[in-house]
Amino acid sequence: MEYILQTKELTKYYGEFRGLDGLTLNVPKGSIYGFVGRNGAGKTTLIRVITGLQFPTSGEFTLCKIKNSDPKITEARRRMGAVVESPAIYLDMSARENLVLQYDVIGLPSYDSIPELLELVGLADTGKKKAKDFSLGMRQRLGIAIALAGSPDFLVLDEPINGLDPQGIIEVRELILKLNKEKNITILISSHILDELAKLATDYGFIDKGRIVKEISAKELEKSCRKSKRVTVSDISVLTAVLDGMGLDYEIAGEKNTADIYSDIDVTSLVELLSKNGVKLLTCNDREESLESFYINLVGGEES
Repeated sequence: MEYILQTKELTKYYGEFRGLDGLTLNVPKGSIYGFVGRNGAGKTTLIRVITGLQFPTSGEFTLCKIKNSDPKITEARRRMGAVVESPAIYLDMSARENLVLQYDVIGLPSYDSIPELLELVGLADTGKKKAKDFSLGMRQRLGIAIALAGSPDFLVLDEPINGLDPQGIIEVRELILKLNKEKNITILISSHILDELAKLATDYGFIDKGRIVKEISAKELEKSCRKSKRVTVSDISVLTAVLDGMGLDYEIAGEKNTADIYSDIDVTSLVELLSKNGVKLLTCNDREESLESFYINLVGGEES
């Protein structure tokens, strides 16, 4: 698999505090990578390091196949756009004026692509309206437009829907999906709003206390979180034989003599078949894990 960003044992100290603690992460090219963690877990620290706003204390990262120790890392960063913490926009300027300034800053030779970019982010009809009169969602989309000015392959968004109203959330979500599917841009989204992230991400990295505790694809996560009946029996070998005989989809759980059954099942029939083989059904509970509970089970405690 090809990765657009990889980190290896990346560490960042602030005095005695470790913002990143040996963080190892892999962002597949073409993915929408959900970077999940509590406030203060290290999400923004990583973003600031890979964008060059801060330097790592130790460890390394590779961006677009170029290591951070390589002088060409500056060129690799030109292939990345980012909105860190809040959009960097000038409130007394229009959307077009903000983009003209950004084009000048990064040295683009022509403004010809600005109308297309404004159309892409849904701001083509804002005219001379100043950004200070935009809704928060419009400002966020303008910030994303500014990040897209250099036609990046990789877009990094730090809490892009934080503080937005429902309409603003929908608009930013649709824009992110469009950029990924139509423009083939790999996107890393740092967020602690897990229900919304579940509507976007193709892959996840769960961070806690500056370390990645798990990386998992959306398909794998969906399988882990889908509805099931969790049953505990007196003999797991007999249960698996019975379930195989019934042609049911199941998985052995981590607990002793326990399995998760994903297929629809007649519990009465299961009890009868188990009983014929001298096995007791000890517990049977419906189970459905959300993304939030999955994360909490990984790191412990309550999500902030």
